[in-house]
Amino acid sequence: MAKAAVLFGLSWLAQSALAKDVHLSWNITWVNAAPNGYSRPVIGINGEWPCPQVDVDLGDRLIVDVYNGLGNQTTGIHWHGFRQYMTGTMDGSSDVTQCPLAPGSRMTYDFMANQTGTYWYHSHNMGQYPDGLRGPLIVHDPLTPIEFDDEFTLTFTDWYNEQMPTLLNIYQSVENGNANGGFEPLPDSTLINDASDAKIKVEPNKTYLVHIVCLGNWPGHTWIFEGHDMTVVEVDGIYTVPYPVHDKKLRVTTGQRMSVLIRTKPDISRNYAIWDTTDINMMFFYENRDIPAGFNPNATAWLVYDDAKELPPAPSVHNLDPNQDFVDDVEFVPLGKEPLLEPVDKQIILHTGSRNINGVSRFTVNGQTYRAPEVPTLYTALTADDPTDEAIYGQVNPMVVNYGEVVEIVINNHHGNLHPWHLHGHQFQVLQRSAVDGGMFNGYFANISSTPVQRDTIMVQNNGHSVIRFRADNPDKFSNA
Repeated sequence: MAKAAVLFGLSWLAQSALAKDVHLSWNITWVNAAPNGYSRPVIGINGEWPCPQVDVDLGDRLIVDVYNGLGNQTTGIHWHGFRQYMTGTMDGSSDVTQCPLAPGSRMTYDFMANQTGTYWYHSHNMGQYPDGLRGPLIVHDPLTPIEFDDEFTLTFTDWYNEQMPTLLNIYQSVENGNANGGFEPLPDSTLINDASDAKIKVEPNKTYLVHIVCLGNWPGHTWIFEGHDMTVVEVDGIYTVPYPVHDKKLRVTTGQRMSVLIRTKPDISRNYAIWDTTDINMMFFYENRDIPAGFNPNATAWLVYDDAKELPPAPSVHNLDPNQDFVDDVEFVPLGKEPLLEPVDKQIILHTGSRNINGVSRFTVNGQTYRAPEVPTLYTALTADDPTDEAIYGQVNPMVVNYGEVVEIVINNHHGNLHPWHLHGHQFQVLQRSAVDGGMFNGYFANISSTPVQRDTIMVQNNGHSVIRFRADNPDKFSNA
């Protein structure tokens, strides 16, 4: 306890001494880009795309002035993974914590970078982030417990030649309606760092901290560094006990982040490939869908030791059995070894699935679809006579909890495909996640950890379940999606 207090004091002194204001001015506009060779309009910042990585230090104040220069769409910026303690109006969730930012309007996001690790920012409007409005956000720790020489970021995403409004109209059409939720639009490409030929310059005999961010729209991603082992040291902004990956594979779902260490080779005799693939199971097998001829789920980037040497082809990777070859991220242990939250004060059970409404497939939570309110949920809560009355919030599936409660959420996925869940404003402990077709939660925990992994985004298996817990210690209104 004394050691922990000393470390906390040193960290507080370090961030207080070095803290600064980071002021950014963003004009969100349409630009043209061709990351896979096909030119199309994308949403950029200040006339450029990909959107910039934001780097700040622990304790900095981040001030971002945003102007909506799109002309034809509203927008807003969510800071994915940031708890926004006591600054819920800065969360950036349109219709939940703010009104959508209208074309020609401005808004300033102003909040403290009071948590370290790997995050990202993205629009929460109209499928805009798959159209390009997203980027990494890294909070550097001046007293990091991780030893490394240098660092870089890799983003993984599926990419579409059509813009999202067109694809959404097709997806939510009568022609695409079926009891399993309808067929998702298939991506045209997979991108690493929003490019089809990303090159990462490295030096020999160095340890690199690699920030992994899944910016994807739909399928998950798995990747390898050819000839280089990985050790996991952070997930979703939480340091972990170092976890060597060895011969298994890592995967991330939409919204998840991870940091890994790699050690470079002692010489520059050759360059090495970085291989990423989107989840074939999600896109085809679980959807009972044929793979189109010529479809390529892979992307390749390179670790470049020597610019003069050739770039190798992508390594050969065989089909992966998700129950055999993937690391189970529930096995990760937080470096702080925070104990299991108990006892539970409130349990919430969510049944997720899909149904056909007027010929159109819709996803549901506890049998209800979500309908955005005319007044943002946060504003309703702040002005209501009784904010605990769930009826005042409309068709948003509200769940009211009391400050300080330990809340357990059971997510039963009745759908035939995997589904990511992200909790705004909190990080949660993952107590249990079933295997594919593992069935609904029956109240029984198998081998529950005394120090569960902590995340803010989780992938729930198809026809299976997950159980998470968090302490409701951030008094605001946040979404769980």
